[in-house]
Order: sequence, then C-alpha cells, then structure tokens
Amino acid sequence: MADEKDREEIIVAEFHKKIKEAFEVFDHESNNTVDVREIGTIIRSLGCCPTEGELHDLIAEVEEEEPTGYIRFEKFLPVMTEILLERRYRPIPEDVLLRAFEVLDSAKRGFLTKDELIKYMTEEDRVSLCRLGW
Repeated sequence: MADEKDREEIIVAEFHKKIKEAFEVFDHESNNTVDVREIGTIIRSLGCCPTEGELHDLIAEVEEEEPTGYIRFEKFLPVMTEILLERRYRPIPEDVLLRAFEVLDSAKRGFLTKDELIKYMTEEDRVSLCRLGW
C-alpha cells in the first residue's frame, strides 16, 4: 500500500514538473501567467489532444471569474494534473490513423498528393467520411 502511494506521489511530482516546464515556455513575463490563447498549445505539448469544444470547456474551468485573457499557473496545475492522471484527451492511436490514410490512398501509392490532402481536409465528402467509419 505504501509503495503504491509512493509511486503515485512520484508520478504526480513528475507531472507537476512537466506541466510547470510547459507553462514556463509561454510565461513571457515570468509572473506565473500565460495568455489564454496559448493554453491549447501547452496542453498539446503535454501529449493531450482535446477537441476545440473540450479545450473551450477546459479554459472556462481555469479562467478567472472575470476573464483577464490570462491563465494563472496555480489554477492550471491541479486541472492539468487531473487530466494527465486520468489520461484524458489521448491522441488517436497510430494504427487508426494509418488505416484512415490507407482508405484515402485508394491507389495504394503510399502517399497522398497535396491536392488530395487539401480536398480531404477542406471538403465535406460524406462518402470518404463513411468509408473511414466517421
């Protein structure tokens, strides 16, 4: 039991260090605050991939009651620690992405052209999305 608790404390300490390091990159004034527009970048640098909606909800959770445009580290740290501990906002597994590209690469060339990529990323092609299972 003590070993489990010690291990969890070590994990939390490691997360705190990573979160602090990521936060400090964008704390340009060294006052434990970052521009709210940087929060998505910080979160993604920690290996999380929230949707825009999830990111919006997260920002609302760590913002001041009267939004200032800045996020304080002391409000961000516990929320981000919980996210990392719960393994929320995990990226799509590599094998799923590979299968998606294989479906889009119908000619089996092993790559997509720039034009194909632009088409898939900008057009709502219901047939392609259905083939991907989305």
